[in-house]
Amino acid sequence: MLIRTHIRVPKKLKTMDITIKAIKFDATEKLQDFIQKKVSKLDKFCDDIKKVEVSLKVVKPETALNKEAGIKILLPGGELFAEKVCDTFEEAVMECLAALERPLGKYKEKQAK
Repeated sequence: MLIRTHIRVPKKLKTMDITIKAIKFDATEKLQDFIQKKVSKLDKFCDDIKKVEVSLKVVKPETALNKEAGIKILLPGGELFAEKVCDTFEEAVMECLAALERPLGKYKEKQAK
């Protein structure tokens, strides 16, 4: 399942393209809305984000800690990636976003110089 959304970022009216890929399962609308809401907040760390790709999959065997989320952020001149495995997709997405905050801040500082 592939979900693609465009979110208008009010600061400079740039468009951040968010792609959600659910690998071998159908992501619920509630999960998709959660991801879009959280990922759209990345613009406060960096204005140059062109595209964000979120991939979700269930790791075999189906036990605890089997939900994997990966987030790739495409920036001018590079990309950032984080991948986490947790009990829920929401938790995995939040951990990925937390892991990406610092590199985004460093990227923003480099661009300001």
